[in-house]
Amino acid sequence: MHSMADERFAPRFPADTLDAFALAPVSRTPDKPAVVECDASGTVTAVSYRALARRVDAYAEGLTAGGVGIGDRVVVASHTSASAIAVMLACSRVGAVFVPVDPDIPALRLDAIIETTDAAAVLRPAGAATSDHGRAPSGTFEADGRITLTGARTPRTRHRRTTVGGDPAYIIFTSGTTGRPKGVVMSHHSALAFYRGTQRFGAVTPDDRVASTSPLAFDVALFDICVTMGTGATLIAVPRAYLSFPRRLLGHLEATGATVVHGVPSLWRPLLRHEPDRVAALGEHLRGILFAGENFPLAELRHLRALLPRLRVVNAFGATETVACSFAEVPDPLPEDAEALSIGHGYPGAEILLLDETGRPVDEPGVAGEMYIRCPSLFSGYWDDPEATRRVLVPDPLEPRSGQLVYRSGDLAYRDASGELYFCGRADSMVKIRGNRIELGEIERRLTEHPGVTSALVLALDGPDGEAALSAFLVAPGGTVTPAELAERCRRSMPVYMTPKRFLFLDALPLNANGKIDRTALTALATTDTHAHPDREPHDELLRR
Repeated sequence: MHSMADERFAPRFPADTLDAFALAPVSRTPDKPAVVECDASGTVTAVSYRALARRVDAYAEGLTAGGVGIGDRVVVASHTSASAIAVMLACSRVGAVFVPVDPDIPALRLDAIIETTDAAAVLRPAGAATSDHGRAPSGTFEADGRITLTGARTPRTRHRRTTVGGDPAYIIFTSGTTGRPKGVVMSHHSALAFYRGTQRFGAVTPDDRVASTSPLAFDVALFDICVTMGTGATLIAVPRAYLSFPRRLLGHLEATGATVVHGVPSLWRPLLRHEPDRVAALGEHLRGILFAGENFPLAELRHLRALLPRLRVVNAFGATETVACSFAEVPDPLPEDAEALSIGHGYPGAEILLLDETGRPVDEPGVAGEMYIRCPSLFSGYWDDPEATRRVLVPDPLEPRSGQLVYRSGDLAYRDASGELYFCGRADSMVKIRGNRIELGEIERRLTEHPGVTSALVLALDGPDGEAALSAFLVAPGGTVTPAELAERCRRSMPVYMTPKRFLFLDALPLNANGKIDRTALTALATTDTHAHPDREPHDELLRR
């Protein structure tokens, strides 16, 4: 009798971990470019699947030598690059949990993440400024595969021998309602379930060159990396510095031959406004865009389609807790009477249920309900926050006796007569600006920590250009609090995108007939004020009432 099962009857399982999934093309197309990036001089270079796999091997050895093992958390402060991708896959290889953060993250926020995750290591690219975080060894990773770690290691007792698919693959920290970052823990199996659903949808083909524009600290970037590489395509790491300069960005997309671009809709606004002819020239190789994180203004979408008439446009919708939950093909042509874009249906393998405020299913077209997501890509929970986890991972409302959990998203949507879903708002205070997920309550708490502020409310309001920005309404009786010190307070502990653009000081926050803060009145106050300038710095925006 053979010791191993006959694979004709017991075939091998598909890849169980992120590294096995993303590096599968090594055996088929080892010399094909896996990642296209810019070096320090701005020269475009390519790293093959074979070379990337060797770098992953070297980093895995370096992590192991540094005492990193199964279940350990590794904080990585980096932009997207071939080396950062290799570090992520090396973490997967040794069973460690990848915790990406923005390289410009405020020191207080970084320290909070290191402390809450009890990180085993903190890594930055070679040449980046490093600091001793005290609680964890810190160091750098080199393009030649070396990892250098310094600092005292915390002794860790090892009980694990092998990584399994249900183990955490990564933790993405988002804005949290408690005033501290909220860590979304995603397992290998859950992430891979979504990535495979995306492959079934056909968003990327092996012949594509996918331009990724999201920060590495966002799960969207990890999605771009894994789906692109797992499909055998080529990932284009777009330098963050290029995103603010239309000519540079368009030049990079031209030079790298991007066939698919993934990014927030506002990415296209300056390109359409300032460089429409060069956008049209992308039609020689650009076949599709995937957008997520915010609504695509219909006028801008029509303009883009006019310049690129054969462009495939896909709307991806969902939360970090499920990676995403739906895809929708944007019709071509877009109907003249269209007022909103559909978010489609659940991705292949997922289902979306709408419930009303009493917990009953909503089946009638045009009636809004909260989205409950039934899918194989559910997150494991919020790091060290079981109470918050229980609020959103809830028993199946249709059959709670089954023990099955679904994700209560907080997103509101309705169905049209054909069953297509349309997003229509949030049931809580979470907003997205340029794809960044923001809990307004976290900003409000930070502002009211100032001894001179007694009340604060933050709203995301559309500016004259249609782009949302944060406005803070405050009650500060002494009259000595300045916008500059409040903006600095926010920047010290939160990402820049969470710092309000405007600060409006009031004698009291207005109340409606029910005794609640009148957000409509505040919106009217902010939008009718003639002193506001959307392009000015936060400390310049001072309005007192």
